[in-house]
Amino acid sequence: MERTVFHVKRKDLVQVMTGREKGKTGKILRVLNKRGRVVVEKINMLKRHTKPTGKSAGGIVEKEGTLPASNVLLFCEKCNRGVRTRRQPVDGAGKVRACRKCGSQLDK
Repeated sequence: MERTVFHVKRKDLVQVMTGREKGKTGKILRVLNKRGRVVVEKINMLKRHTKPTGKSAGGIVEKEGTLPASNVLLFCEKCNRGVRTRRQPVDGAGKVRACRKCGSQLDK
């Protein structure tokens, strides 16, 4: 499978646009390029039943599941919602991501 480039990257603040977690915001923990999915902090929590091992006790462990990358949008704090982005040139620094609605830069 081919690697793809996403509109979001690790540590970005995103808003979930579809599914049972719609409207929630969180920080991206991992981007899975080959599968086209992202892991967002405290979103899509799954319960995993684990057996005890020498290292850890058994029990029910909660962890984040993956979401399709197409279901999240970068969060613009000025617009206070998830927005589509564009690449905007900056003097001598290449290009940065910018909000399509208000034009504010989203890359710090």
